[in-house]
Amino acid sequence: MAHIIVVGNEKGGAGKSTLSMHVATALTRMGHKVGALDLDLRQKSFGRYVENRLKYAKEHGLDLPTPDYHDLPEIDPATLKPGENIYDLRLSAAVATLEPDSDFILIDCPGSHTRLSQVAHSLADTLVTPLNDSFVDFDLLAHIDGDADTITGPSVYSEMVWSARQLRAQAGLQPIDWIVMRNRMGAQQMVNKEKMGRALDKLAKRIGFRVAPGFNERVIFRELFPRGITLLDLRDIGVKQLNISNVAARQELRELIKALNLPGVTPDF
Repeated sequence: MAHIIVVGNEKGGAGKSTLSMHVATALTRMGHKVGALDLDLRQKSFGRYVENRLKYAKEHGLDLPTPDYHDLPEIDPATLKPGENIYDLRLSAAVATLEPDSDFILIDCPGSHTRLSQVAHSLADTLVTPLNDSFVDFDLLAHIDGDADTITGPSVYSEMVWSARQLRAQAGLQPIDWIVMRNRMGAQQMVNKEKMGRALDKLAKRIGFRVAPGFNERVIFRELFPRGITLLDLRDIGVKQLNISNVAARQELRELIKALNLPGVTPDF
């Protein structure tokens, strides 16, 4: 049975699609079969990333390891039975198609609360939540007091994850391994960075997630998207010497893959 990785966060701009593409490509490069779905049916940034990759590889005669991306199948509303939800059926059909030939299925969720996102979270064996290192983004997980020292209660996204965990427990499935990934952390030990760290550590113990370092803000991530390539593809496209920023970014990806602790995965890049 395929291990399902869900990348979720109800706030846009947290780096979900960049994370999804890099994790999916890294796993594919390590020899794993990876299926991929994008549940943002309007923007499809992850789907566009894969589309750009296939086009670039074809135009330049490259054989780039690529996840097996599928759009959600269309379903005729007239075929629905009473009480059935069309989005539930579309997602379950897509997962069923990918599962027989996949070691992992990576699902990129939209930056908003949707029925598809809600159902996907209940399917997650591993849930990765990219979070910009900001209390604006932290508010998605929990409410805090004015001094950022006391957590006053969970917020909307944490409550959705809690509901997903309950559904999995009722179905007799393994608990979700939830990782909150700190993105765009500053290089210096600033007061905000320290406060964020303390707040996340407190919340992790309270509602049950692991904290992992993510990606720093780097221009290269924005530059790679139009070609659909990742940090791991640079040598394949003729970059002979990685600069310091590229090397650091590869190390960040390596550390992230290690932190995810996926079954049968050891980073070898």
